[in-house]
Amino acid sequence: MSQIVDLDSNVLKLCVRITQAEFAGNLDEAGRLALLAWQAAHDDYERCMAAHYVARYQEDLNEKLRWNQEALQRAEDSHDDRVNDFMPSLYLNLGRSYELLGDTPAAKKHYALAEELGVIHQGEG
Repeated sequence: MSQIVDLDSNVLKLCVRITQAEFAGNLDEAGRLALLAWQAAHDDYERCMAAHYVARYQEDLNEKLRWNQEALQRAEDSHDDRVNDFMPSLYLNLGRSYELLGDTPAAKKHYALAEELGVIHQGEG
């Protein structure tokens, strides 16, 4: 099911503010806004976006993994074509989470899924 992006979405507006806060170097504010986006989300598509941002600001690697898993699950549950362009990023983020936790097979699996969608993992550094 394909839908048009709702430019009046509170979650989308919060995601813009999150990005602005991050670019300004205010990661605490970005993390706070990401949690607000999660709380404001009304459907799996919005929850996918919000969880993706919440994951970015988790210091605990297990929490980062959990939120990246949440983002992917919400994308899959949404049955919404708007997530298609987002999927490679979700796979890469999951792959990175697994890599940081030392689960190389799971990391490689998710990097391969991203590659199947045309995005090749470049590695860190």
